[in-house]
Amino acid sequence: MNNVLEVRNLQKVYGTRGNLYPALEGIDLQIQEGEFVGIMGPSGAGKTTLLNLIASIDNPTRGSIIIDGDNLVTMDEAQLARFRRDKLGFLFQDFNLLDTLTVKENVVLPLALARIPIDEIETRVGRVARPLGIQDILAKYPYEISGGQKQRTAAARAIIHNPRLVLADEPTGALDSRASTELLQCLADLNKSYATTIMMVTHDAFAASYCQRILFIKDGVLFSELVRGATRKDFFHKILDVLAVLGGDNRDFI
Repeated sequence: MNNVLEVRNLQKVYGTRGNLYPALEGIDLQIQEGEFVGIMGPSGAGKTTLLNLIASIDNPTRGSIIIDGDNLVTMDEAQLARFRRDKLGFLFQDFNLLDTLTVKENVVLPLALARIPIDEIETRVGRVARPLGIQDILAKYPYEISGGQKQRTAAARAIIHNPRLVLADEPTGALDSRASTELLQCLADLNKSYATTIMMVTHDAFAASYCQRILFIKDGVLFSELVRGATRKDFFHKILDVLAVLGGDNRDFI
């Protein structure tokens, strides 16, 4: 199976000479095509920094980030903009939907910007709307739907252009337990049915239990890795065990 993402010796240092803060130190990781991988660790461990670097929102101090065979570190701003549009999908805690557009218009926005033909757009809407349970709200506006429906709309927008990698940053953070479970199940189903490759940063062990593999970060380095076994329940308890070893209470992982 091919690696969609390969990170090599990734380092990020903030600050100026004499007052340097290393946020990441020598991170190496791979995510294969069709994997659903979680990133966990205490507050300040470097999770968001790692996500921002892979999303090309920030630049590394050293190392390489290779997605689908392309090294992001060697790209200029125009190339990065095209790469983000064509190869990456983004799912954030605060939805980032446009209230002046309907659910359907929000979902198809990446395709409209890429000037995809109307017939193809309709086909893709049909393909993502049903698995995410938004087929009945496509004509509504974001202010007319629930938080869970907003996040599933955002998920549809993130995957409708068939990205090579979906980056999810605390996607259940603004949802109640029921909406969180529905979203996580939808992401797991998309991963299984369409081999959508997902990397999700989360502090929540329940959310992480829907992943196939978890990478734990502490103090800017990889601490350990867990691979899901037969049941999600067993995986959940193993995640809790690792978090206990990492130290601190639950608030340290927010």
